Amino acid sequence: MSRFYCPDIATTLMLTEDESNHCVRVLRLNEGDRIEVVDGNGMCYECLITIANSKRCHVEIIGQRQELPFWDHNITVAFAPTKHTDRTEWLIEKCTELGVDRIVPLLCKNSERKNFKAERLRKIVVAAMKQSLKSKLPILEELTPLKSILSETGRGQRFIAYCDPLLPREQRQDLVACYKPGCDVTILIGPEGDFAPQEVEQATAQGYIPVALGPARLRTETAAVAACAMIHTIDAYAQKCDINAR
Repeated sequence: MSRFYCPDIATTLMLTEDESNHCVRVLRLNEGDRIEVVDGNGMCYECLITIANSKRCHVEIIGQRQELPFWDHNITVAFAPTKHTDRTEWLIEKCTELGVDRIVPLLCKNSERKNFKAERLRKIVVAAMKQSLKSKLPILEELTPLKSILSETGRGQRFIAYCDPLLPREQRQDLVACYKPGCDVTILIGPEGDFAPQEVEQATAQGYIPVALGPARLRTETAAVAACAMIHTIDAYAQKCDINAR
């Protein structure tokens, strides 16, 4: 069953213009066809198309269910956008598919890209949410100075990943060894030129733990996806062990 996104579907009973076009003109669905519509807040509605208009597709809701994320804590991935936009798009798409709650593009001293068109990239987030059969839409922030996210308060684990040999390396821990499953987590991924030494100092002063993501040097986009995958893998293993121990 095809899945669409409309944040106010429960009140409007009508797809947005973009989703209407995709439903009627691209997929060629007609009156009487069934579709799924998610609102981005965790609700999925089974709908029947009543008016197959490519600009205003009307539906009737015939069922609904809540689809909570399969992880039970908040995951934030903050990264410096790459020089090449297609790599940033890939990062955002894959992190959304794997499962995150918040994506924060960072402005750092060594950032290759000083601008970030979040509105256009939100379409990638929506498409990845639908493709991976999720109902909760991750928050995609505007470009955020590193000092702003460092000043955020709240509970949870905080990590900063870097690989530059000129940065302090003896204090780094392996993410897989120090991440505690099931807890809120924020991980910072630096630009292609890595974090500046003073940025690492500022982060550690705010409670961020320096981490490594393995023995290999990874691109920014690879590091972000690898960190997200590690977190989910550790969570899944911990849940399996907990179940087996009961």
